[in-house]
Amino acid sequence: MTVHTLQGDARVRTQRRRVLISGTIGTTIEYFDFLLFGLIAPVVFNQLFFPQADPLVGTIAVLATFAVGYVARPLGGLVFGHFGDRVGRKPIMFVTLVLMGAATTGIGLLPTYAAIGVAAPILLTLLRCVQGFALGGETVGATIMATESAPQGKRGGYAGTIQIGGALGSVLASLAAALVASMPTEDALAWGWRVPFLLSAVLVVVGVYVRTRIDESPVFRNAVREAPPKAPLLVALREEPKACLTVFLCVITETSMLQLFTVYALVYGGRELGIPTSVMLNGVLIGNIVGIAMNPLFGRLSDFIGRRILIASSLVIGALYTAFAFFPMLASGNTVLIVLALAIPPALIQTMIFATEASFFAELFRGAARRFSGLAVSRQVGGVIGGLFPLIAAGAYAAAGSVWAVVGYYAAISVVSLAAVLSARETHREVLG
Repeated sequence: MTVHTLQGDARVRTQRRRVLISGTIGTTIEYFDFLLFGLIAPVVFNQLFFPQADPLVGTIAVLATFAVGYVARPLGGLVFGHFGDRVGRKPIMFVTLVLMGAATTGIGLLPTYAAIGVAAPILLTLLRCVQGFALGGETVGATIMATESAPQGKRGGYAGTIQIGGALGSVLASLAAALVASMPTEDALAWGWRVPFLLSAVLVVVGVYVRTRIDESPVFRNAVREAPPKAPLLVALREEPKACLTVFLCVITETSMLQLFTVYALVYGGRELGIPTSVMLNGVLIGNIVGIAMNPLFGRLSDFIGRRILIASSLVIGALYTAFAFFPMLASGNTVLIVLALAIPPALIQTMIFATEASFFAELFRGAARRFSGLAVSRQVGGVIGGLFPLIAAGAYAAAGSVWAVVGYYAAISVVSLAAVLSARETHREVLG
């Protein structure tokens, strides 16, 4: 073996490590920023930004503001997906990170309703839109980069490693929210809630530095030696409609799962069951700590047994757990059971689908020059429906007066997603083009 070959192999390994580190850090920042809003909003935002509303209306207004971030995602997926297929993955990952950090820092600096009146909730909603717009490209770009940079037979492990960032970001957001919840109410409302949002600026600086040191995806470079398509999304919809539909339907439940076990659980547990927020946040925190280790393990397992079986298992187990374990455990009044109820999903159920879909979704698209657009838009449009879960669940509960209305809705979307996954092809042994 020549010195040139050895140097080339070393450079490839170095770049792969940088992609993993970059993607993990970036995903951590993105999930910290995005989930922080959802965890803190039900605790303080209805008092700071919607004080004229009664408690129920204020809660719905906060959940609506949270959902706006999901509504903005498809636009981000459309814009960033287009340029990700036209100019490359790397520059898009840089832009999305900066945008997300700027919006979150802006929330931390935002005057409240008491200071500027109705402009406060309007500005909060606009900044939330920017968060969603940025996340529309970030969550896809990082996993595509990892999948396209991975060696054959190890794509699941690589993409699953990137997904550590989701659990780690959730841990940091949970710690920050728990700290705010543990503060005296006056301090939390006056200034404490701002600190976690402002810390985002520090994390963004680290993420930007790491991302300047990675190379473009080798799969993308090979695919666009000739001019890439001028409208990659239209090509993806025309050439690979089943891949787009599968991602769209699967993401509805994957996103709803996240909302059910975090945002909606906090609202329901606090308002209807009187569970202290700190107790519930402890469950979310413990589960995501375990999830940090489980993400790469599930991703690597999918390299051996396939992607579909793990995703399908997560969907089935999630529906059964919600119906027969989650809500009864929350209503038990037992602190240990309550913490366990909130810890199990991010530790195992969510992680099983989250780690595996990272490579599966990218592999479903056979053409690299349309992969970013097709995956980004399909994922983010599905995410809109999933992101509305807290609002839909709150409305269903209010109308029916029973948590079984929430269970029924979640079970229905799980069945639809399961059918989509089972009808898709298995991808873990395919050569990525």
